[in-house]
Amino acid sequence: MEKICQHDILTQVEKPARYAGNEWNIVMKDHAQMDVTFALAFPDVYEVGMSFLGYKILYHIINKRDTYYAERAFAPWVDMEQKIRNHNQVLTSTETKTPIKDFDFVSFTLQYEMSYTNILNMLDLSDLPLYAKDRTEEHPLVLAGGPCAFNPEPIADFFDLFVVGEGEEAVIDIADVYKEIKAEQKSTGKQISREETLLRLAKIPGVYVPRFYDVEYKDDGRVASITPNHPSIPAKVEKRVLRDLDATEYPEDLVVPFLNVVHDRVMLEIQRGCTRGCRFCQAGMVYRPVRERKKENLRKIARTLVDKTGYDEISLTSLASNDYSQIQELIHELLDEFKEEKIGISLPSLRADKFSVKLAEELQQMRKSGLTFAPEAGSQRLRDVINKGVNEEHLIDAVTSAFQSGYKQVKLYFMLGLPTETDEDIVGIAELAEKVVEAYRSVNKGKTRGLKVTVSTSLFVPKPHTPFQWVGQLSKNELQRRRSVLQNAIKSKAITYNWHDPNVSFLEGAVSRGDRRLSKAIYQAWKNGCKFDSWTEQFRNREWLMAYQEVGIDPEWYAFRNFAYDEILPWEHISSGVSKKYLEIEYERALVGKTIEDCRTANCTGCGVCQSLGVDVVVWKGEEVQ
Repeated sequence: MEKICQHDILTQVEKPARYAGNEWNIVMKDHAQMDVTFALAFPDVYEVGMSFLGYKILYHIINKRDTYYAERAFAPWVDMEQKIRNHNQVLTSTETKTPIKDFDFVSFTLQYEMSYTNILNMLDLSDLPLYAKDRTEEHPLVLAGGPCAFNPEPIADFFDLFVVGEGEEAVIDIADVYKEIKAEQKSTGKQISREETLLRLAKIPGVYVPRFYDVEYKDDGRVASITPNHPSIPAKVEKRVLRDLDATEYPEDLVVPFLNVVHDRVMLEIQRGCTRGCRFCQAGMVYRPVRERKKENLRKIARTLVDKTGYDEISLTSLASNDYSQIQELIHELLDEFKEEKIGISLPSLRADKFSVKLAEELQQMRKSGLTFAPEAGSQRLRDVINKGVNEEHLIDAVTSAFQSGYKQVKLYFMLGLPTETDEDIVGIAELAEKVVEAYRSVNKGKTRGLKVTVSTSLFVPKPHTPFQWVGQLSKNELQRRRSVLQNAIKSKAITYNWHDPNVSFLEGAVSRGDRRLSKAIYQAWKNGCKFDSWTEQFRNREWLMAYQEVGIDPEWYAFRNFAYDEILPWEHISSGVSKKYLEIEYERALVGKTIEDCRTANCTGCGVCQSLGVDVVVWKGEEVQ
């Protein structure tokens, strides 16, 4: 293969900075001196990958070890892919332009089911066999982690191993075992097979190796059994979880991109997990329990990150940032710390019930680009069904506080197609948005000048490990009808309505609850030219549907069907710590609109995660746990 000058290619593609490397704070090491190397592959473009905190954490954790090395690799956009193929080149790492296939591990971050075709495309561009069974001793081990690893089955055939749960400790455990294997080979002169290597890695808690599990199916297509085929393999793989988040390493030398990325700012993770119990939310279930970082530690981290990156904004990141027990004190202290440098503080995720007047006033000191709230449903009945835990009064009080503090833009996120949803619930979304407009009028002498209320609706997609995992999606025609109901109910010109493509949600739903047989459809979709499926301009619905037809799989059977309680679910052998019985009870509560409280501030709700994993809710008050 002739080596092509990078400059020759980079001058011919859109956004060459995606591939150039050499950003501020990157890590460069000598591969020849390393014991274990990782290519951290993100199955989307640079701007998206560089916005995910977990990706940055792994980069930091691995590179802090002297003889372990991690480099980054992103999915090349279609123009760059064409250049790579035309010049007979392979996909390389961003830092040292090393071919991906020359690393010990190729590690993918799984954030979204619709990125799966990009994974195949990246493996193909790396000149690696797509199926795990076709890879030999000369190939790297291909692994994955992230929220989608909680149902790895649709892509199980493509991966050698998965990490289930939080990866900070697991990735070092994997590197340590692999280093020992290399040392053993060197000292004995004997080659340790790929099979034996995977068997040793499979004994690490949280590591799932698909080849060591057999899946059988019933005549009606449902899963009959999932059983380990080796005596040393556990029947269930339990997720990894950090017991003391505050004591865990946090990336201090964040790589600073040369171009704008989706979240171009310091990301300060103030806590992990959420115990609110929204019944549709997979993250809220699989990242339990809540574990806070100490406020004093967060101040130190924030100072270090600002000094080392030069960013002028700090985003307080978590699933529900204003649930952090000392959020007002933290914001006040950060504002005081950084006021001379004019560093902004942002809260990307807000719950309406905790957004107080005082917090709005604190935020008012910074730039006001707009606020985002997620009521999720338009009626109190449906908000109780999903256990959202907020009411109309909470939202109106919150936006009124924001308007009094000078805000003029509010985004409201809802879902369409939730279980038990009626047309009255849908019209309730429009009515709630109209009440937000009215709240603005009440603050601004009856005028709406400058106000922008954006209503966005995503479509309900049932996710594994949630109380709604058994519920089928609605048909695309029915979702289109419900969207029209909402669109027709919105009257105010101050309200803008955005909606999600039901074709994408349908395909996402099929894969989300899919089993190992889905790999054939994903592979065929990629062969049909599908990639960047979450990008509107690249999405190819017809090719996806053709792929399902060509391999003889009905996606509606996976997306629309209600699963039975006694059915073996495709992800039954993967444990988030939350018991299946608890999820069943929660679904029954949903059907009658019965809500539960947050176990962080009330009694234990019995999900089972703390007991099964030996971890506790951690809420700090000074140096003591509350």
